[in-house]
Amino acid sequence: MQHGKYRFILGFLAIPLALYAVFVIWPFVQSIYYSFTDWTGLSPDFQMVGFDNYTKMFEDDIFWKSLWHSVLLALLLPLVTLGLALFFAFMINVGGRRRRGAAIQGVRGSGFYKIAYFVPQVLSIAIVAILFQFAFDPAQGMINGLLRSAGVEGDSLPNWLGDPQLALWCIVAVLVWCTVGFFVVLFSAGMASIPRDFYEAALLDGASRITTFFRITLPLLWDTVQSGWVYMGILALGAEAFAVVHIMSVGPGGPDYATTVLPLYVYQAAFRDGQAAYATTIGVALLVVTLAFAAVVMRVGRRERLEF
Repeated sequence: MQHGKYRFILGFLAIPLALYAVFVIWPFVQSIYYSFTDWTGLSPDFQMVGFDNYTKMFEDDIFWKSLWHSVLLALLLPLVTLGLALFFAFMINVGGRRRRGAAIQGVRGSGFYKIAYFVPQVLSIAIVAILFQFAFDPAQGMINGLLRSAGVEGDSLPNWLGDPQLALWCIVAVLVWCTVGFFVVLFSAGMASIPRDFYEAALLDGASRITTFFRITLPLLWDTVQSGWVYMGILALGAEAFAVVHIMSVGPGGPDYATTVLPLYVYQAAFRDGQAAYATTIGVALLVVTLAFAAVVMRVGRRERLEF
């Protein structure tokens, strides 16, 4: 009977596992294999070169700049995005004034706020990047236009995407703006499922709203927050950051490689420089960084599961 059960389960899993192996696992294996070759991506001919590509990568200053920018995004972006999303979601669901005899209420118009926060998530990331590229334009952009109306003129106006000290922070601001709404809605759904009796009992005991957030809301939402942290880290290390940097930044990746991230450097090495093998080597490094980030977050964020 048990043997038949396992054969039945295996019958359902065989095709999905085969597809996963072909379309997910096999490309990883190929990338690792090509990283030990001199393949240009333009010719089927290549030779094995051992660890030459890895030696080149460790001696490449641009790689280290790209790695630092990607790690910075992976650390900073989840912190800012999830922090803002938790604050907005808490205010929407719990932060309103007491009315009609109810101790716990969301702010007025909370339904509208959820829609307003979620609208950027509906837009294509390419459209968002193009819009902000125009907004950050030093001559005709909206942001410098507002600064001019406030009395800032001439050399005091920032060249947002042309300044190495400001360009990466502009990228971070755009990524936060276009992703925070998703987590506001996600955390709002989680907070709506928390019994209001918990909050009312805490308020009767004299707890403030800040105390209820850290003692009730955050512990009960921790699994969702942890998953969101991993998701945001992968987003910062992956396609979302690549799209914004590639469209918005000077070069792209500039000025002076100030906004180059690992996914963009992989793209440039493969399609601009014709060094496909070196690009796969950087891709392997990106894979290791992503797996390490996810493992650290899951390890550090591990705590006893709370149920209600």
